[in-house]
Amino acid sequence: MSYARPDGRKPDALRPITIEVGVAKFAEGSARISFGDTQVLCLATLQDSVPKFLEGKGTGWITAEYAMLPRSTPERSQRESIAGRPGGRTFEIQRLVGRALRAAIDLKALGSRSVIVDCEVLQADGGTRTAAITGGFVALAHAVRKVQPSPIVRNVAAVSAGYVKGDLMLDLAYAEDSIADADVNVVATGEGELIEVQGTAEGRPFTRTDFDRVLELALGGIAQLVSAQRAALR
Repeated sequence: MSYARPDGRKPDALRPITIEVGVAKFAEGSARISFGDTQVLCLATLQDSVPKFLEGKGTGWITAEYAMLPRSTPERSQRESIAGRPGGRTFEIQRLVGRALRAAIDLKALGSRSVIVDCEVLQADGGTRTAAITGGFVALAHAVRKVQPSPIVRNVAAVSAGYVKGDLMLDLAYAEDSIADADVNVVATGEGELIEVQGTAEGRPFTRTDFDRVLELALGGIAQLVSAQRAALR
């Protein structure tokens, strides 16, 4: 390995992961998750109603919203509410989080209920979307804990992996993500089934063999994240 990680981690190591459950007084489900210095607050609202397009169909719905606080980054960013509408990146991420969380649940078993998962980035140091998905699942599971039978059918988590200075790395912090040759976000179940993969070659194209190595590393990281989710929910 030629690249030394700024935080001293081994190439296949996650950042320190912490998940706190039940951190909000009013939300039906809540979790605060940290991937190293990236911190996301996930608040899940359970409603006894569904969007109009699902009324009368006996099925529930899961959706998500995502936002970054103005000082979650080194320089203050304007609130998107002040700008008038969320930006394209925000729409992309919240749709990704919603898709990922719907894969975790049996919508028929949820019944005519909706869960809205709000993901607020408190501090951003790379991997905010993967932290939002991983913490969002915990908040979702916490919100529906009293629904019987449980509509949760599988754990869902996400992590990044990629090549930095030619070396394969897991869970890229911003200092690594910003100089990565290739960066891939992987969303998967606790059983290693893929839900979504978003990959970009920034510095150089990567081969099928390179991609397979990224997936293998990411799925190993997701297995660790699922263990952390289960421990937090216990």
